[in-house]
Parts: sequence; C-alpha cells; structure tokens
Amino acid sequence: MTRTLLASLFAIAGLTAADAPPAATPYPFDSCIISGEPLGSMGEAIVEIHEGREVKFCCKGCIKSFKKDPAKHVATLDQAAKDKAAGKHPVNPAAPAADDTKKKDEHKGHGHDGHAH
Repeated sequence: MTRTLLASLFAIAGLTAADAPPAATPYPFDSCIISGEPLGSMGEAIVEIHEGREVKFCCKGCIKSFKKDPAKHVATLDQAAKDKAAGKHPVNPAAPAADDTKKKDEHKGHGHDGHAH
C-alpha cells in the first residue's frame, strides 16, 4: 500500500520512482549506538538519518555524543554492514555486557541522572 501511495503522489507531482530519494540503510542494532542501552528503554527510540544511514538513539543526549565524533560511529555501522554481508550477526560494541558497569558510568551525565534504564 505504501508503494502504491508513493507512486500516486509521484504521478500527481509529475515525478517517477527514479526521482525518489534513496531509502536509508536500516539500523542494524537493537540498542543505542552510543550508550548500548536497549532501544525503547527510555520511551520511543529517536531515529536520525546520517549520510544515508538510519541511526537510532535512546535519548537526545546520545545524539549530541554522536555528533561530537560521527566518523567513529559511522565506522561501527560500516562494520555491522560487513558482518551482516558475511552472514554474521552484527554486534553493537557499545552494548554493555551483563556485568559491565563501565558503560553505565560513561552514560551518566547527559540527561540520565535521576532515572534508571
């Protein structure tokens, strides 16, 4: 139905499917690229498109962290794409292990104080 609707809108505007912007590369993880927290742990995940890639965050503070060094995080997304192409399950290196308190400590200080994930 979505494709039909898009095709109809393009026809009305005099455009073809070739004129449509390319779809963003889907986000490969079920956790925030910055904190490693499960998406949805703080409400609905925040989705942004960066250089044609979908990137998901648990909170606005993580977006700020991403924007400080996007190349680092884009490299993580590139590695995930390579892993997926090789038949491997992409692993988010930011996702903390069950007993990893270091990541939890790193995530403090950008709007998470006073509540738990």
